[in-house]
Amino acid sequence: MLLSTLSILWRLTTWLQATARRQITRKYALTLIYRRATAEEFSKVSELPKNVVPRFESALSWRSGDTVLHSWEILARILASQEAMDIVCDIGMPVIHKNVIYNCRLIIYNGKILLIRPKMWLANDGNYREMRYFTAWAKHRQTEEHYLPRIVQQVTGQIKVPFGDAVVSTVDTCIGVELCEELFTPASPHILMGLDGVEIFTNSSGSHHELRKLNTRIDLIREATQKVGGVYLYANQQGCDGDRLYYDGCALIAVNGRIVAQGSQFSLRDVEVVTATIDIEDIRSHRAVKSRSMQAAQAERYQRIEVPFALSNDDFGRRPTTFQEPRLHIPEEEIALGPACWLWDYLRRSRTQGYFVPLSGGIDSCATATIVYSMCRLVSEAAAKGDKDVISDARRIAGEPESSDYVPLDPKEFCGRIFHTCYMGTANSSAETRSRAKDLAKAIGSYHVDLNMDTVVTAVQTLFSLVTNKTPRFRVHGGSSAENLALQNIQARLRMVLAYLFAQLLPWARGRQGGLLVLGSANVDERQPAGIPDKSVPKASIPADINPIGAISKTDLKKFIAWAQSFLNATPTAELEPITENYVQADEADMGMTYNELSIFGRLRKVEKCGPFSMFSKLVNEWGSMFSPLQIAAKVKLFYFEYARNRHKMTTLTPSYHAESYSPDDNRFDLRPFLYPASFPYQFKRIDEAANSLPDRSSEGATGPISK
Repeated sequence: MLLSTLSILWRLTTWLQATARRQITRKYALTLIYRRATAEEFSKVSELPKNVVPRFESALSWRSGDTVLHSWEILARILASQEAMDIVCDIGMPVIHKNVIYNCRLIIYNGKILLIRPKMWLANDGNYREMRYFTAWAKHRQTEEHYLPRIVQQVTGQIKVPFGDAVVSTVDTCIGVELCEELFTPASPHILMGLDGVEIFTNSSGSHHELRKLNTRIDLIREATQKVGGVYLYANQQGCDGDRLYYDGCALIAVNGRIVAQGSQFSLRDVEVVTATIDIEDIRSHRAVKSRSMQAAQAERYQRIEVPFALSNDDFGRRPTTFQEPRLHIPEEEIALGPACWLWDYLRRSRTQGYFVPLSGGIDSCATATIVYSMCRLVSEAAAKGDKDVISDARRIAGEPESSDYVPLDPKEFCGRIFHTCYMGTANSSAETRSRAKDLAKAIGSYHVDLNMDTVVTAVQTLFSLVTNKTPRFRVHGGSSAENLALQNIQARLRMVLAYLFAQLLPWARGRQGGLLVLGSANVDERQPAGIPDKSVPKASIPADINPIGAISKTDLKKFIAWAQSFLNATPTAELEPITENYVQADEADMGMTYNELSIFGRLRKVEKCGPFSMFSKLVNEWGSMFSPLQIAAKVKLFYFEYARNRHKMTTLTPSYHAESYSPDDNRFDLRPFLYPASFPYQFKRIDEAANSLPDRSSEGATGPISK
């Protein structure tokens, strides 16, 4: 018995104020989705991503009565539309039940609401704060009656509908709902639903991109249906929803642990439909195992909401969709594509005319520029496929009139229109970094400016000398640490000022209107408080509007640049101090630890939840063959000392693309105090006691860098 084509639809909805990724109404956008699903894909089951009626990242707006009211108004339009007829739809929105707000899925069919299924396990770690806005439904396998608002009653003719943990039973199969985080929990609902005879599981998710995270998501989906059998429909948001996160789509349909359909992970498309035809008998034969049957016979019963609708037909000429291997991007591709899609969403929604990046000639600014060029390539590819929305946005951003027939088919040409780079040199800059910056700009086609800012730096130094009758000197010229730091900060802060000056006026200088967004180029390791020990502003890349690499490690960026065949061997340097025959400023020397070590410290602190002593305890075992316990103790104490001393700087970090599990983002991901006792007296004392009592297992007391 074949089930007619199942479909998953995703769309990143940003309509809280009646605007979407294009300037269109909610009604038109949702109608477009349903028309695509029914007329083009002949689907009978449609699943939309999490909270598709209001925008997903509504934050405290979830508490607003307007958000709930407008959600019901839009749902009423969907229920009344012909595009939603003869198709079971799974739609997300907030619902207030008995004065409690829940994150819910609404199952509708032919103008009726069949079930309101509230979320039972809320995501409240890392980037998610669902418990701040919603309450979890605690009455498992129980339902209550929910009285509908009058605007919906007038459309459906229903006064009340089931609200709670139930399943939908069609003529030929049974459908259960699992929401986002519930898949990731140890006792996921699909287990008990599967034992009670549910054969199709829907999961509407808002899962953000993180490097190497998709592997985990796919493994969970495959395992879910491998063990209990069934069809798993997974829909996910795709795009930037106005925050630091990029939702990476990749809708899936899995049958009995194998993938039959998979959507794109990174795309500029507004709508994507994933379909598959499956044979329901495959599920029943997969479940014909005695041990499973014994557990199923004892399973607790779910309430079934009956619907007179069949998903299957007797079309023997239609073959089931064949299985396929999951498509996974390597991390270097993820870095090239994820932040690029995020930048495109940010650019077109901010209504600005492009991006500005100060190029230092080093790896980080090179990576940022390469990602912008990757964005231009994605735009050109979409334009070549005739994507009218991308073409329209590209024309507006490039300053073309509405009547223009311009199509951005050449990524370098488009890059030259919307991407501006600048090398801000001083007497401390080298010819090598200047040349690298120029060569990179030429390779990607950006509009490049090369300038010297010595006169501006000298003016500030002269002003200080006139006021104080003191002339600060660099450390290499005999100056103190305070003088050295101040002279570096003059250059870094002036570069920030010049960056915003040129970002605001370069379009005007080129005869265009509007301004540019300044992109930062600080990686996650140097954005950690311990990564900026001696410089309040380590490089001009930190103060910016947004940062596409702010949650990507230096190690991954080096691999990305090698993959992109660019400036791999550039020594990380801020070039804020004079270069002499015996001294070239290097970031790792300034920090007192390598980027690889910083990456390890960051993962232990955030992901492994280590304090100073537990971090030392772990590293004694991991690094014991390379370093003595005293050396490891010194490194750990230095990291935590600098972390505490500079933690307050994290409260004003440039908003960055979230890509790493140990991001120091203070906005909501890494919530910590910003005033610490930097000496950690008790913790450091315990470390010293342990270090002095442990034997030295290092062969030579090695002091070389740690590899990640």
